[in-house]
Amino acid sequence: MDVMKKLTVFLCSFFLLTYLKAQSNKDADAIMHLLDTQIAAWNRGDIDQFMVGYWQSDSLMFIGKSGLNQGYQTTLNNYKRGYPDRATMGTLKFDILKIKPLGKKHCFVVGKWHLTRPEKGDVGGHFSLVFEKIKGKWVIIADHSS
Repeated sequence: MDVMKKLTVFLCSFFLLTYLKAQSNKDADAIMHLLDTQIAAWNRGDIDQFMVGYWQSDSLMFIGKSGLNQGYQTTLNNYKRGYPDRATMGTLKFDILKIKPLGKKHCFVVGKWHLTRPEKGDVGGHFSLVFEKIKGKWVIIADHSS
């Protein structure tokens, strides 16, 4: 391969990688914004708005201490049953440990959650989330929280 062809291949590769990195950062920023929105809704005591980050589908998966539950409505009902009042909800904080793109339409997120609850005692654990970009919007399609 002559020098000009090598340079062309190098430049095309460089620009493609730069574009993919920029897209990855844009997606990570959108996911972080969604998680920040969820935290704000939770800390206002608004579980319905917290759930906006989840896929509104019967195929949504939530894995917690009671095992696998499926469906948006089931997940919403479980949150409302498990956190019936502000004292139980406490103040939520996420620490994001890893955001890993899994292609153009999927992303894997690992983090820690913590509820500060002066009246009920603090609780926390870890979570892993699978996001999917559906109709241009990132949503959680699977949540494993412990």
